[in-house]
Formats: sequence, structure tokens, C-alpha cells
Amino acid sequence: MKFSISHFWVACVLLCSCGTASNDVPRLEKPSLSIPSSIDQKLKAQELAWNEGDLGRFMQEAYWEDDQLMFIGSRGLTYGYDQTLANYQKSYPDPNAMGTLVFELLQWKPLGNAHGLLVGSWLLKRSGELENLDGHFSLIWEKRPEGWVIIADHSS
Repeated sequence: MKFSISHFWVACVLLCSCGTASNDVPRLEKPSLSIPSSIDQKLKAQELAWNEGDLGRFMQEAYWEDDQLMFIGSRGLTYGYDQTLANYQKSYPDPNAMGTLVFELLQWKPLGNAHGLLVGSWLLKRSGELENLDGHFSLIWEKRPEGWVIIADHSS
């Protein structure tokens, strides 16, 4: 018997229509978030700096102060600490534009002994005529002699 595309779709419909008790369906559990405490502290310090309107301190709290820092955002790829800070200052020229920042940390994935990937979401609560903004991020952290720093940031 030749198996055609129509047979495939009929099989899919039949399989999908077969009932399964809800307690038999495997559930995906949220990954544990055992983030290093120093990274958690840096992120809280970043939120505080942002919410006080201090972009310089926001950057200093966690970002690698180097020309090799990589930031990927809506405008594409940026290299360097100074250029990343300049882009933040252009996009958020005053505390009103900055709003109130809230991070939600979703997953920490160690990448060996000296690196890790942190995935999370961000929310900017803004007042007046400015809309709230939100998105997600993935940060690659590196453990350096001075402590953990962000070496790559992809925020959308």
C-alpha cells in the first residue's frame, strides 16, 4: 500500500483525537534557577541603577568593560562597552524614557566552570505618553578575576 500525504494527515488527525488522561501526559517542568549569588546581586544592582536614572552605573555593575563586549539588539550588532553605553544613552535620554526596570530570570545554564548563559525577560514600566516596553534577553557571563561580567548580551 502506497502511503500518501492524505494518509499522513488522516493519521495525524486520528492520533491527535485519541484521548489521553491528563495525568498521563508528561509535563515539562521549569528548569531550576540556581544562578550564582554574585550574578543575582549584580542584576539587582543594575535594576537599582537603572531605576535611579544612572546608565553609567547600570553598565558598570555587570558589563565587561572592553572593546570586545558584544551587544545584539533591535538595531543589530554593537561591539564595545563605550558604544553600548552610548546606544543606551541615545535610546533612553532621561529618567522618564528609562521608566522602571524589572528583570525576571528564567533559566541559568552553566557553560563550563567560567561561563554561563542567563535567559530572562525585562519590563520597562513607563508613565505619561510613553508606552511600556518589554522583551527577553540572553546574557553570556564570564567569570574573570574581578568577578562575573556580561561578555555578550542579546536583548529583544
